[in-house]
Amino acid sequence: MALPAGAAAGVGFRVSFRTEEAVPDPTSLGVRAAAREIAARRLSASDYLAAWLEVIAAQEARVGAWQYFDREQALEAARRCDDEAPRGPLHGIPIGVKDLIDTVDMPTGYGSTIYRNHRPAADAACVALSRAAGAIVLGKTVTTEFAYFSPGKTANPHNPAHTPGGSSSGSAAAVGAGMVPLAFGTQTAGSILRPASYCGVVGYKPSFGLIPRAGVKGLSDSLDTVGVMARTVDDAAFFAGVLTDRRELRDAAAPLPPHFGFCPTPMWAEAEPATVAALDRARGALLAAGARIDDIAAPAEHDGLIALQDTIMSYEMVRALAYERIWHSAEISPRLAQLFDHGMTIGAGAYDAALAKTRAARRRLPEFFGECAAIVVPAAPGEAPVGLEYTGNPVFNRMWTLLGTPCITIPAGKGENGLPVGIQLVGRIGDDARLMAAALFAERALAQAA
Repeated sequence: MALPAGAAAGVGFRVSFRTEEAVPDPTSLGVRAAAREIAARRLSASDYLAAWLEVIAAQEARVGAWQYFDREQALEAARRCDDEAPRGPLHGIPIGVKDLIDTVDMPTGYGSTIYRNHRPAADAACVALSRAAGAIVLGKTVTTEFAYFSPGKTANPHNPAHTPGGSSSGSAAAVGAGMVPLAFGTQTAGSILRPASYCGVVGYKPSFGLIPRAGVKGLSDSLDTVGVMARTVDDAAFFAGVLTDRRELRDAAAPLPPHFGFCPTPMWAEAEPATVAALDRARGALLAAGARIDDIAAPAEHDGLIALQDTIMSYEMVRALAYERIWHSAEISPRLAQLFDHGMTIGAGAYDAALAKTRAARRRLPEFFGECAAIVVPAAPGEAPVGLEYTGNPVFNRMWTLLGTPCITIPAGKGENGLPVGIQLVGRIGDDARLMAAALFAERALAQAA
C-alpha cells in the first residue's frame, strides 16, 4: 500500500458537541463511548474516521501495518454511516481485518504471492457480522505467509528495528501505533497473544470456536481461532460481545477482588528477565488491589502439550494447504516447505493419539483451575526480538491454543530495552465473560500501581 502524501491533509477532526464541549482527539475515546457519541449524532463517523486517518498518514511508512488500505473507500463508508440511522452497536467504528480473513470488497492475499490480487466472493462471517453491527472495515492488515512464521513487512510500532510478532503482525502493530481501535487476529499457536505483548496492546483469543471461522483461510481445523486486538480490555470485551451476541461478555465489569492463580508453566525456563519482572509487577499490583493469589503447579501432563500442539498443527496444515503445497510449491517459502516436510512424516495414528491426549487434558482442566477465576502465565518470553525475520517464540501460547481455553494478553510495563511486555490470563473453556472480568480487574490494578 502506498499512502499519498498528506493523505489526511485538509480533513479536520476537531469535533464540537452540542454542549459546546470540544473533543480535540476523538481517538482518545474508548470504542463503547465513541459508538455512543456517533449514534447520538454528537460525533460524526466521518470526523471520527478522519482522526484515525491522520495517525495512519503519520505512522504507516514507519510501521507498515497495512497490506491494503484505501482512504477514499473508508471515507465513503463513513459518509454512508452519517447518512443512515445507526445499524448496530459498532456503527461508525473502524476496524482492521487480518489479511487471512476474506473481504468481498478488498483483496485478500493470505500473506502469499499465490493469492496476489485475490478477490473473495464473500465476506468472512466475522467481517459480515462486524459490518452488520455498523463497523467500517478500514483495510487489511499484514499477516505472515498463511499465518505461519515467514514474516511480512510490518515493524514494531515502539521500535521499528524489532519484530511486531506474528502472525497477526499488522493487526497488533496497527492498534499499537494508534492507527485503528480494533482489529481481527487469528491464532493457531501464539499469533494473537504474543504480538499483543510485543506491541503493547490487548490481545484476546476466545474459547475455541466462539467467533465463527467461516471465510478464514484454514490452517489447522482443531486449533484455528479468531480473536481481536484492542487498546483496552473493555474495547476487546465490547467488540467480541457484540460479534457473539453475548451480553455478559459485551458488558463485562471488574468484579470484587477475584481469585488468581500464578503458574510458571513447564516452559518457565524460556522466560527472560523482562517477563519475570512483568509477572512480579502483576503479582504486586493484584495483591495491592486486594486479589487473592495462589501459586499453581502445572500438572505433569502439561509437559507434553507443546509437542501435541505441534503434531496436530503440522499434520493438519499439510492437508489444509494441500492445493498450495501440490500445485504452487515454487511459491512457498523455505520455512513453510520445512513444515510441510515435517507434517508429511506424521502418520494418522500419531495424529489420532495426539487428539485423544488433548481431549483427556481438557477434561482435567477444572481440577487445574480449582477456585481461580483466571490463571496468570507469561504471554511471551520477553520483549520483541531484534530484526524482522523472526517473529518470536510462541512457547507460552501453544498449550492454551491446543486446550481451547480463552486467553487474554494485557500490557504490564516495559523491559530494559523500553519495549512492551505483557502478561497472559487464562480462563476456563466457555467462561470468557469471567476471564474478561478478571482481566478488567488486572488491567485496573496494573494502572493504579504504575
